[in-house]
Amino acid sequence: MSERTAHVDTFARDRLPPPELAPDLDWSSSPVYPARLNAATELLDGALRRGWGDRVAFREGEGAVTYAELLTRASRVASMLVNEHGLVPGGRVLLRAPNTIGLVVAWFAVLKAGGIVVATMPMLRARELTYIVEKAKVSLALCDEALEEELAHAGCRTVLRLGELEARSASASPEFSGVDTAADDIALIAFTSGTTGLAKGAMHFHRDLLVVADLFSPEILKPTMDDVFCGSPPIAFTFGLGALLLFPMRVGASTVLVAKPTPDALLCAIARDKATIVFTAPTMFRALCEIVAKYDLRSLTKAVSAGETLPAVTYEAWRKATGIRIIDGLGSTEMLHIVVACAGDDIRPGATGKALRGYEVRVVDDELRTVPPGTVGRLAVRGPTGCRYLDDPARQRQYVQDGWNLTGDAYMMDADGYFWFQARADDMIVSAGYNISGPEVEAVLLEHPKVKECAVVSAPDEARGFIVKAFVVLRDPTHASDATTKELQEHVKATIAPYKYPRAIAYVDALPKTENGKMQRYKLRAPPPAD
Repeated sequence: MSERTAHVDTFARDRLPPPELAPDLDWSSSPVYPARLNAATELLDGALRRGWGDRVAFREGEGAVTYAELLTRASRVASMLVNEHGLVPGGRVLLRAPNTIGLVVAWFAVLKAGGIVVATMPMLRARELTYIVEKAKVSLALCDEALEEELAHAGCRTVLRLGELEARSASASPEFSGVDTAADDIALIAFTSGTTGLAKGAMHFHRDLLVVADLFSPEILKPTMDDVFCGSPPIAFTFGLGALLLFPMRVGASTVLVAKPTPDALLCAIARDKATIVFTAPTMFRALCEIVAKYDLRSLTKAVSAGETLPAVTYEAWRKATGIRIIDGLGSTEMLHIVVACAGDDIRPGATGKALRGYEVRVVDDELRTVPPGTVGRLAVRGPTGCRYLDDPARQRQYVQDGWNLTGDAYMMDADGYFWFQARADDMIVSAGYNISGPEVEAVLLEHPKVKECAVVSAPDEARGFIVKAFVVLRDPTHASDATTKELQEHVKATIAPYKYPRAIAYVDALPKTENGKMQRYKLRAPPPAD
């Protein structure tokens, strides 16, 4: 952090972790970047310097945008945000939209203007958005018209409709030069669920956005400019950001965006636009296997999975249906993207993979001592990216210890250096690729007048890997019924993102606790399903 910052608004920079809580960064096996770097300028303006201006960058349904058109549109929006809405370098801008070309334009516009992107998942509700707005001190939001209702109650001072940005910025200059940010100026605050129930804001630099594209992609994915990317993860999710924006744009490839990626919609887009690479979660791969025979997927050559552990049975089902081996990956919002993976003949079904070049990955005990191969322990990672929570020293201490990033996963490494997922080491529930905080769901259930106590844990599920399961003590036990279950589920759906609702609810007389009253959730968890 020695380079002079371009940020006029230093709110986020001032709330980086102190040096003693910062992750150790190892650049010995990573590309070297200049001290002054704007990721949007490098990806967009750089594309034109490389002669890619006429190439299609993004497709959406019948529409498409070239690299040159994307640069012009993003530059006009950046000019408007600066000149009409006072965006200064370091200002946080909330983005709320499904995967559309409009979202991509807005993402690049904010970064070119030196702002900090705060992208949010489309399914978040007003309560969650309010927390993000307050935590990141967001005053400006760019929102898809269909998602305005929940954001209207979040307290953001100015909300602009994405669909109106083109008209509003038509007279703005297309010659907007990207702000001369430092490589270690913050470009992104990605909010992820936490075990305390409150979202955590993981901050990443402009340099970080390029390094993940320059490590995982060329080593594991090996894309070319002729590849066509497609997938289901939202760009607001860092898995989707890399998969659908950073990786393809780094090599001059194109991306097919699917705003509502149901299994049929995703396969239809792959077949229609002849996609060659697909990114999604294991749950979606399982759903795709059921209907894949209906579509012409001869263009598809690669598939990448992340977001939750990939069972061997899902890997084999997809390979049998398509002939394609799934590249599994372990990453986190805190690390920005994938840090463990394998491809091709190196893949071992059921194993996540090996440490990515540039990252050191270990399995350690509670004292951070490396354990022998075959021993289950905590996964510890360090490399050129790392965890930097926004103004959250308590949880920073939990995630970063002695410079190592502790992902919260329990893993085993075999004698050949392959990592095998065992379980989540905390109260996070990973269901269908979504990270869900058990305590957050508990807090919402406890607001219901019928609920006296509750505990929320993960439960194994054949289709989704794991589901959210709630154990509930009712104030009146006679209310235990299917009707009450539906009532509680609808209460959760209406309060927080619908994917977090408990798909199973069990009514109990009491919950297991220690003598001092601490909940013993581990006694409620069932063992994971066997492959």
